[in-house]
Amino acid sequence: MLKETERWLSNRSWSVTDRPLHRLMSAKRATGSSVSVVLPALNEEETVGEIVAIIRHDLMQQVPLVDEIVVVDSGSTDHTSQVAAAAGARVVHRDEILPRIPTVPGKGEVLWRSLLVTSGDIVCFIDADLKEFSSDFVSGIVGPLLTEPDVDLVKAMYDRPLGGAAGQGGRVTELMARPLLNMHWPQLAGFVQPLGGEYAARRSLLEQLPFPVGYGIELGMLVDALHLVGLDALAQVDVGVRKHRHQDGQALGRMSAAIYRTAQLRLARGHLIRPALTQFERGGDGFEPRTYSVDTEERPPMVEIAEYQKRRAA
Repeated sequence: MLKETERWLSNRSWSVTDRPLHRLMSAKRATGSSVSVVLPALNEEETVGEIVAIIRHDLMQQVPLVDEIVVVDSGSTDHTSQVAAAAGARVVHRDEILPRIPTVPGKGEVLWRSLLVTSGDIVCFIDADLKEFSSDFVSGIVGPLLTEPDVDLVKAMYDRPLGGAAGQGGRVTELMARPLLNMHWPQLAGFVQPLGGEYAARRSLLEQLPFPVGYGIELGMLVDALHLVGLDALAQVDVGVRKHRHQDGQALGRMSAAIYRTAQLRLARGHLIRPALTQFERGGDGFEPRTYSVDTEERPPMVEIAEYQKRRAA
């Protein structure tokens, strides 16, 4: 791992417990900042209502940390909109936002359009398929944006269990995104969950970024933010465990292809290729990095080897 990334891990990786709610409220009052929470949703009637209700209860009624919750429905065929509205969210259909530009399917499309129907100085994105949701996901990633004026974007980090096995979720992260980041943008190798859908940022940053319309949004946003504001303006917060609906192998393949294409477009700028991979394991003091070399050497065709040529001649 780069020395710069090691330093970043120490200085820009926090826990949700580092900033209690009373401290966040003091910072919010002092800065005059407003906070919007956006849930992009497509057929999430089973989970979206509980997420909205918990945020409203914990972070709007108990303490006024969040100023608005907006669910952007990207074409649900179930009761996502009705459930979200009943729980207290403002629901906006994707196609109603900026109608002069035809919509295309994709999560990034929804997040991009959400900037037009929210007003917060800080915008917090939360996936709508989370189970056993905690409002720590919101307060944790909003916190540094209220207390650290030089931080512009904060990602959540967490364990992602898969089928009862701890830390085995995030297959596209481990097989596609993490290798890409380590080899091409090693400054970003310290992010535990680079593809996680829970992150918050200042509107002043988001409005300057291009948004890949599909699954490439998270990787593209990290890379573009790095170039625009620098590594020290990025951070991550440990919020515990994330449980959600897992997708099948074919869906993960489509996600990987979109992420790879997003990386390809950004590689046109010509960046360092670094044959090392940093992964994370939870230890006694939180997430601990483990760096491994990546095999990149190739042997030439055997026919080019003198000893082999000699043996053939014999």
